[in-house]
Amino acid sequence: MPRRIQWGPMTYYPSRDDWQVKSPAALGMSADGLRAAMEYHTTHESSWRRDFLTASGRYIGVADEPETPDDVLGPVHERGGPNGLILRGGYIVAEWGDTRRPDMTFSAAKSYLATLAGLAVARGLIRSIDDPVRDSVRDGGFESPQNRAITWRQLLQQTSEWQGTLWGKPDSIDHNRDVGKSELGAAQKGQPRPLRPPGTLWEYNDVRVNRLSLALLQVFRRPLPEVLKDAVMDPIGASSDWEWQPYRNSWVEIDGARMPSVPGGSHWGGGLCMGSRDHARFGLLIHRGGRWDGRELIPGAWVDELRRPCPINPEYGLFWWLNTGRAQFPSAPESCYAAKGAGSNVIWIDPDHDLVAVVRWIDKESVDGFVKLVVESVRS
Repeated sequence: MPRRIQWGPMTYYPSRDDWQVKSPAALGMSADGLRAAMEYHTTHESSWRRDFLTASGRYIGVADEPETPDDVLGPVHERGGPNGLILRGGYIVAEWGDTRRPDMTFSAAKSYLATLAGLAVARGLIRSIDDPVRDSVRDGGFESPQNRAITWRQLLQQTSEWQGTLWGKPDSIDHNRDVGKSELGAAQKGQPRPLRPPGTLWEYNDVRVNRLSLALLQVFRRPLPEVLKDAVMDPIGASSDWEWQPYRNSWVEIDGARMPSVPGGSHWGGGLCMGSRDHARFGLLIHRGGRWDGRELIPGAWVDELRRPCPINPEYGLFWWLNTGRAQFPSAPESCYAAKGAGSNVIWIDPDHDLVAVVRWIDKESVDGFVKLVVESVRS
């Protein structure tokens, strides 16, 4: 029998230049089980081409939208192969593929935006996420009858019903989008529908996510990648290789300076390009309640808020996917949660077993199969 390890809420934190690896046995896990999880991933790679083009030659993010000269707004970088790593107690217990290569992250970037929103609250730039956005953002985007009552929480829960056009994309381009049925859209996606009052309909809508990002830029008065780097990524020892790339037309002037507004995904190109090791550090920070080696980088109360279920979609928190009813990950505890991006890009956190896993470019329908093998590898 392996020695039973007492897992605590505050254990090992990797330094910037050294991340300790421990054997599965030392961490109460099965080497054979972890090997099976890694092999499962490599045999269930995403069907997406590495250049992100469909058979017709279009970028996959816009393949279900009308073709226009400006359908792709940001850079698109060819992806690498399947890779990932698994942490227990903060230590690396399994790693495969090129985990240092920065790759497009798609909608996992939304979970980073949620972290920045928490920093804005902590710094007093937003008094409460239940306040109307127009109380602190006066750029004209929240003055119409449809938009004036929208709160920060509604934007973060994807229930805002914000109406407008941003960076050339109307909110209606993501109407009727069903992320449960396909990676990026559904048959009715893009068909305009009557808008409802804010807070009464959940809809996965990247135009509205980008509107939230622009609103955060307005309150920070600094480019969000700089805020993230200084407040989060540098303190947790992340590399200098990651980038958060704007669209070519998503620049605004603030206080006399030209600044980029970054997207919360890669739907129209651009977005967060980051390696799996850096994602794993971020996941470990969230798992540890926003603390890193004795420092509170994100308020613990905000990390709790990220996991509060949306009343009209209990599988969603604040830009984090929850396992309410074990609907997202049937093979994992209900307490687990994840940052998820199309492709698939997943930062999965299992508090019950003190696990953080990053898995990149796995077939969407196979994510739970991977999670199942990881959970089954826990021996103590």
